[in-house]
Amino acid sequence: MEKTFRLAEHFISINGEGQTAGELALFLRFAGCNLRCEWCDTSWACGSDAPYEEVTTDRIANIAEEAVARGVRNVTLTGGEPLLQPDISVIINRLIELGLRTEIETNGSVQLKYFCSPRRPVFTMDYKLPSSGMEQHMLTENFPLLREGDTVKFVCASREDVLRAKEIAEKYRPQCPLYLSPVFGRIEPAEIVEIMKEQHMGGFRLQLQLHKLIWAPDKRGV
Repeated sequence: MEKTFRLAEHFISINGEGQTAGELALFLRFAGCNLRCEWCDTSWACGSDAPYEEVTTDRIANIAEEAVARGVRNVTLTGGEPLLQPDISVIINRLIELGLRTEIETNGSVQLKYFCSPRRPVFTMDYKLPSSGMEQHMLTENFPLLREGDTVKFVCASREDVLRAKEIAEKYRPQCPLYLSPVFGRIEPAEIVEIMKEQHMGGFRLQLQLHKLIWAPDKRGV
């Protein structure tokens, strides 16, 4: 029986965050998530009632091939939590075969070791801070698996969050870039900068979600 996947939406836009921010990317958003963060900005794609289309591996490959033909070199699997999709490794390998830089946006609660084969994707891994209400689900054993091309993203809604990010980084020392991302409307970027200065957080980068600056913050498909 052919494998199918729950695809909530797909579109081409710029990467709004991370090491390829500003570059064109194909986004494949999968439905379903095992966490419920207080400030989630894609909650519509997370619940059991999330809208989705059942798609085959070949259908996703066709979408990716069309993107490549339009000059796209990056693909981001997001959600929800894309790594919860059964057999998602099949999709990851197919996208890598097409020559795409294949990035997984994962929420920090899924074991990454099962996806660290020789054909390894790039991981942007969240670490959920206190304001999310989900920190207890974080798997710190993922940190040693991260490489220079990966990213750890700390989404911050408060001073407490920023200080906790510093604490986690000092304890686990992930070998990849560390980003502080303010929750839109909850904490001002300038406040995070002041905390970074005060706490000597030179190993972190502040990032703003470009797509929320270019388009309306709640606009989908961008």
